[in-house]
Amino acid sequence: MLGVGEAIIKAPPTDGLFGDTRTDEDQIGATYDELEWAMNYLDLSNVNQGETTLTDRQKQVLEIYNKRHAANLHKMVEIPRCIIPPELKEKQS
Repeated sequence: MLGVGEAIIKAPPTDGLFGDTRTDEDQIGATYDELEWAMNYLDLSNVNQGETTLTDRQKQVLEIYNKRHAANLHKMVEIPRCIIPPELKEKQS
């Protein structure tokens, strides 16, 4: 056991940048469980192209997820780098 206090374990996640009581979920506008649902829903909808009736909240969560995903997609793209072929490296030695 690490001895972490129960208050810390149960505390809602927050970035602490605003110095107030806003949680991550308050700032995002959706709970982590809702965002997890959105990711799973989108993965499954690519497999199952059937019609599904969504609630207004589910539609809102999908919109929140899609906006955040699109805004952060650049973080998932590999940084371009120059790879020098071995034969060019040998010529410089």
